[in-house]
Amino acid sequence: MTGIDHPIFSESLQYIRSRLHCPELNDLEQQVLERLIHSSGDFSIQEYLRFSPNACHIGLSALKSGASILTDTHMAAAAITPMAARTLQSSVQCVLDWVPTGDQEGLTRTAIGIKNAWIDLTGKCSNNNKPLALFGSAPKALEVLLDLISQGAIEPSLIIGMPVGFIRVLESKSILAQTDLPHIRIDGHRGGAAMAAATVNALLRASVIK
Repeated sequence: MTGIDHPIFSESLQYIRSRLHCPELNDLEQQVLERLIHSSGDFSIQEYLRFSPNACHIGLSALKSGASILTDTHMAAAAITPMAARTLQSSVQCVLDWVPTGDQEGLTRTAIGIKNAWIDLTGKCSNNNKPLALFGSAPKALEVLLDLISQGAIEPSLIIGMPVGFIRVLESKSILAQTDLPHIRIDGHRGGAAMAAATVNALLRASVIK
């Protein structure tokens, strides 16, 4: 299929495809679903995965135009960096690198980081390569970004909204679902850094598949 795939990964995809039936998904959406199932070992994730119209194509186009990838954790960034290096050489950064030292009242570290990072990164990008914003662990940071956008900040090329857990997780995903922003999300309490990273990796992989 492509030189970037390990034989075991290719065999795993064949197995996953043999058990999937998702005629409602386009090719890119199915590739994302396949990688999420591969990463989680959970076929039921199909029931919770949601795409806004053309989200995958919008995200892939942005990546090909040089868009950077901004994550909410170093774990997610570490999971994406090798695939980025093998494909589009996309810049992968974490919002925690924008958190100042010292105690900060009122917001989580990731919420502070996304606010600072977004002001910094969007001041350096063109309309064609606005950053992709990824959330696998920080629902409050997702809400902060959505609030910034509602106040007039530049919109991401794509939001991957997959925070995991219980506190503010459902609420943040609900707010995202009600926007017109291009996004991919996992409804419910599921998600996590690995799932969010797998989504980006599926799009990066798609950029080099012939």
